[in-house]
Amino acid sequence: MFKKILIANRGEIACRVVKTAKKLGIATVAVYSDADRDALHVKMADEAVHIGPPPSNQSYIVIDKIIGAIRQTGADAVHPGYGFLSENPHFAEALKAEGVAFIGPPPVAIEAMGDKITSKRIAAKAGVSTVPGHMGLIADADEAVKIASEIGYPVMIKASAGGGGKGMRIAWNDADAREGFQSSRNEAKSSFGDDRIFIEKFVTQPRHIEIQVLGDQHGNLVYLGERECSIQRRNQKVIEEAPSPFLDEATRKAMGEQAVSLARAVGYHSAGTVEFIVDGERNFYFLEMNTRLQVEHPVTELITGIDLVEEMIRVAAGEKLSISQADVKLDGWAIESRLYAEDPFRNFLPSIGRLTRYRPPEEGTQADGTVVRNDTGVFEGGEISMYYDPMIAKLCTWAPDRAEAVAAMSAALDDFEVEGIGHNLPFLSAVMQHPRFREGKLTTAFIAEEYPDGFSGVAPEDADVRLLAAVAAYINLRCLKRNVLISGALANHPRTVERDWVVTLAGHEVPVTAYDEGGRTVVGFDDGSSVSVVGDWLPGRTHAIFNIGSQRMGVKVSASNSAFRLRWRGMDAVAHVRSPRVAELARLMPAKLPPDTSRMLLCPMPGVVTSISVKEGDQVEAGQALATVEAMKMENVLRAERRGVVKRVAAEAGASLAVDELIMEFE
Repeated sequence: MFKKILIANRGEIACRVVKTAKKLGIATVAVYSDADRDALHVKMADEAVHIGPPPSNQSYIVIDKIIGAIRQTGADAVHPGYGFLSENPHFAEALKAEGVAFIGPPPVAIEAMGDKITSKRIAAKAGVSTVPGHMGLIADADEAVKIASEIGYPVMIKASAGGGGKGMRIAWNDADAREGFQSSRNEAKSSFGDDRIFIEKFVTQPRHIEIQVLGDQHGNLVYLGERECSIQRRNQKVIEEAPSPFLDEATRKAMGEQAVSLARAVGYHSAGTVEFIVDGERNFYFLEMNTRLQVEHPVTELITGIDLVEEMIRVAAGEKLSISQADVKLDGWAIESRLYAEDPFRNFLPSIGRLTRYRPPEEGTQADGTVVRNDTGVFEGGEISMYYDPMIAKLCTWAPDRAEAVAAMSAALDDFEVEGIGHNLPFLSAVMQHPRFREGKLTTAFIAEEYPDGFSGVAPEDADVRLLAAVAAYINLRCLKRNVLISGALANHPRTVERDWVVTLAGHEVPVTAYDEGGRTVVGFDDGSSVSVVGDWLPGRTHAIFNIGSQRMGVKVSASNSAFRLRWRGMDAVAHVRSPRVAELARLMPAKLPPDTSRMLLCPMPGVVTSISVKEGDQVEAGQALATVEAMKMENVLRAERRGVVKRVAAEAGASLAVDELIMEFE
């Protein structure tokens, strides 16, 4: 077994590898850029080596710098994590030349499967079903349009060396194909140093389902079931689960056997994933093979009980697999939600800054038998940088069945506190409550179809309004009783607390009565009904558990002027609790209007302007590209919302802009 493993990566995956290495008694080495000097993976590892400036092409993907860190520390093996150098055959060869083990597959398999064009040819030869498309390289945008037209729209434009949603665009017409080709090529060159592009048919009503394979260096290969990864945004997975709610046992077996056949065809060992697109009739087609550990590997670990990182390490050390295909049993259901530093209220654009609050739910087996797991690489007070992937954490839950796993995830998201940056927690919570998701009726178009105008939060329904009103009344009563206790002690005489209040939230007025009785708070409504509220909220506490009847609610609570801001299940409501007379007067107050920015193009996220597509005096049409801003390795094209004339261009290519900084204004 190895004595010391260097982890050629950062963030949550580096922390994940450290945990398993420690369990095996293996020393670990972290590498870090200037931006990651105080990162969690650096603190967790036994040693750490500085490898350069923040941009990954000057640090994490510079092979010579990783080799230098290996020589400096005497590491005898390297785990590449995912991304960066994990699927670079030249890196694997360089390690071999150094006499250092690569905890991953052989270079020939990486090279064969890393090129999507070559991999499809090998897959077809191995008897794996493949998607129709153009397998040759495409020279320019004109050729891309020609090929796309021949295949028939819609088509998927993809980077040959791509992954993680980078370098991928769907084209529905010639204009999309031309623009998508250029953006895909730019992203591919920036992220992977390889701008080769190919095109394939886009399967409608598709599900993204992948098979986890595991093999050793002695010819043993198994598949560990599937993962459903259909909830995607911009071709990047957001929510994954295992197993899939769609597959039957026959399809699972067929996909698994084809995945193993492909792995065997390239002499594969270590952990790997074969990705398929599956249509509504359970026909499946090979997409690609990821010759590395997947981001979503925890859900497979939760339903199989197999530590994939440990297996990768043991395989790299020459050990045989300890399991056969007959030993693989799928137990229960697991779901993973990817918590990203991106603002769903700004079309999911990246957000950077300091995590002023980071409090994940408690991990481990819960009182009801469900399991919570949180893989992360951040900590409270840490910085979310603009240089790397925006992932903050991967929150996972396990339960005996899917409905319970979804309920456990909903509760875990309710209990997850993140402040200081924009993040997608409200969106993840909303998806968990969505009827279509709960029914398992998923496709890769789920987000586009269910949130066509973006995400603007969840509007509370009548039942939700009553629950939140009860919470607000409870909080208000606690504050009043605390004030009475303090002021009564100071004035040396008792004061009373009124029972009648009006809670205003989300456009609703809810008259309530609130009082304590027998160790609980009773909240009554004007229809004569009442609920019992028991909670652990105290003044200053930002998260609290409320039990309202049989309903458990994990609610984020914060002060908002003279009101309470309540966040729960994707809802974000400011609740005013007023006396009936004050509520009557409040109705007369005019609403404050937001500032008019309709004639301005503002930068929607922190980033670098890579291009300005218009100049002062230009007439622009609705949908026309105005500027491109790059943030967290993704290009974002900003378009005109309506027809107009450019009055002034305030930014230029190369400028680094903050959120809402002016790019241009219109007449």
